[in-house]
Amino acid sequence: MTEKRGIAHLVCGRRAKWVVLVLWLIVLFVVAPFAQKLTDAQDNDAASWLPGSAESTQVLQISEDFRPEQIPAVVIYARESGLTAEDRAAIDEDVRELKQLTAHGIRGDETRGPTYDREVDPRAAQVQVPITMDEKGWEEIAPAVDDIREITGEGGNGLAVHITGPGGTSADFAEAFEGIDSTLLLSAMAVVIVMLLITYRSPTLLVIPLIAVIAALFTAQALIYLLAEHAGLTVNGQSAGILTVLVFGAGTDYALLLVARYREELRGHHDRHEAMALALHRAGPAVIASGATVVLSMLVLMAAEMNSTSGLGPVAAIGVAVGMLAMMTLFPALLVIFGRWIFWPVVPHLGAPNPHERGIWARMGRRIAARPRMVWAVTAAVLAICSLGLIQLRAEGISNADAFTGTPDSITGQEVSERYFPAGSGDPLVIISNQAQAEEVGQVVAATPGVVPESLGLPPGTKPSFEGKVLFEATMSDPADSEAAKQTVERVRDAVHAVPDADAQVGGGTAALLDMDKATTHDNILIIPLVLVVVLLILCALLRALIAPLLLIGTVILSFTAALGISALAFRYLFDYAGESTDFPLFVFVFLVALGIDYNIFLTTRIREEAGRQGTRAGVVTGLAATGAVITSAGLVLAGTFAALGTLPMVAFAEIGFAVALGVLLDTFIVRSVLVTALFLDVGPKVWWPHRLSKEDGGVSPSEADKQMARPAGP
Repeated sequence: MTEKRGIAHLVCGRRAKWVVLVLWLIVLFVVAPFAQKLTDAQDNDAASWLPGSAESTQVLQISEDFRPEQIPAVVIYARESGLTAEDRAAIDEDVRELKQLTAHGIRGDETRGPTYDREVDPRAAQVQVPITMDEKGWEEIAPAVDDIREITGEGGNGLAVHITGPGGTSADFAEAFEGIDSTLLLSAMAVVIVMLLITYRSPTLLVIPLIAVIAALFTAQALIYLLAEHAGLTVNGQSAGILTVLVFGAGTDYALLLVARYREELRGHHDRHEAMALALHRAGPAVIASGATVVLSMLVLMAAEMNSTSGLGPVAAIGVAVGMLAMMTLFPALLVIFGRWIFWPVVPHLGAPNPHERGIWARMGRRIAARPRMVWAVTAAVLAICSLGLIQLRAEGISNADAFTGTPDSITGQEVSERYFPAGSGDPLVIISNQAQAEEVGQVVAATPGVVPESLGLPPGTKPSFEGKVLFEATMSDPADSEAAKQTVERVRDAVHAVPDADAQVGGGTAALLDMDKATTHDNILIIPLVLVVVLLILCALLRALIAPLLLIGTVILSFTAALGISALAFRYLFDYAGESTDFPLFVFVFLVALGIDYNIFLTTRIREEAGRQGTRAGVVTGLAATGAVITSAGLVLAGTFAALGTLPMVAFAEIGFAVALGVLLDTFIVRSVLVTALFLDVGPKVWWPHRLSKEDGGVSPSEADKQMARPAGP
């Protein structure tokens, strides 16, 4: 008699498999054109990244009544020995040509300058060219900066010419993001191909998960595009890039788990349809629980104040949900269609022994079982020591100069500009107040330490007033992305807020950075506990227990702190990074907990299944032996796909990729295989409390124990 298979045959039955394939082909035919348009739907303007309720965001929105949203590109000319007469003539000619530019949002007629560092024998000149931004944000800045560079050139013969300021930096960010989808796609695909070849040892089998993952990615991209165009979903370069990594990483993990169980069932069943149905029935709950954990954890991000973080939540959730759907439908249907030969040259034949019964993981489980308490205590102590590296963590934000793995022209230009001009020039404060109190507000701003008093003024192209409000700018003496500049913003805000009836607000680039730091701190405090609660509830529902989920949550937290500690040390002493972005701990936590818990789910569901047949402690050893190889492979794939973020020339992405990859490897090789195994062996049947399996260990299937729990107690 065959085991109950639920609805599994609706996916892999003799006729159903063809229906599933045809349905997916129809879906892909429909969505392919939309998937290619996702880049066009990205919203990379400043408001899509800033916290929605922040003062800087409000200033940005109000300032649009005075002028279109603009970002200045600052051209810096410098000759240490002093600008020659020819240099100054060339600069004047450049300015005349710049004032004629109108393409790509350039407002050449509002060009300011040249401004010289001193009246006599100047060494440097500065020219500001405003660029109007639209919803594409910094994506449209790059061609504008290219137009400016065609006029100014790149210097020579001792004259340095650089384009810096917010416009130059944004252009370099745009270049770093250019091709992010294709770069990450190719990098992730390469990692997956290599790992699947190592894992499957089959050049034919690896094609199937790749087909399913790519189908899932295209479908997710199309769905997200449609929601962005018609339902107001916000997508930016960050969320689009992470989407690719998540779909490839999570989708391949689910494929590895299903293939491992399918291969196991093929050794016990002649009919491949029956084998796949049983594999789906037995492994499906773990895959669904894993996917639900990731989806719900990502949706928790919607509670974030940061628009970029809250927008990532639904984008990532959709990607993982579609990936899980593809791996539970298209992937098994394709495997059954191709038959056993797809495993060539290592084809699983009927009656062949399962290799995990005598493999390395079985031996490891037996060794841990000999002294489980000592094993978990030592392992936990080592991870706790690694966590001490957190004292080196500097998640206080990254300046523009430290944001790139290289040194683009805008950063070089910023360094040159700071030698000759006020460090905050090019990225001023923006102050808005009621017109009646504008003079008083201007006076307190000019008197604030850190502000260059003579810099106060109305920028070109700005209306003098609008509905009783006025807007003016002020330059700071410190670099706009420095801590000193942020403190200046705090002082200016305190000063203008104290002016009666002025309703004054302070914005600009530095104010935005300050507001982002505050919002991220709030998000860390709010979202991390919420994600833990979500994961705990899912584990409780899946395992029908309380002790086991609490133990797993504890190991995940320890794994997270250890990964963060080791990463912080690596960033300081190996990569020489200046610091981490303020949202670095949050992103690493969410990805590690949501994705890393997968492996604990895969292991503990198998342990629970085996515990009903042979007892908890024996079930732990069997569960580790049965899942060790596939979970290790899945961890390597996921770590590799996140490490692909390091291909982007930006420190923030490289740091997230490194920390998540390291955390996944720790979770795979140490936490799951050693710490969790030793804890379950030491605690024994009590891990299933309050489930009756904790008392009636051995010979009782989990499903039967569930039924017994539901029955009224006897007399």
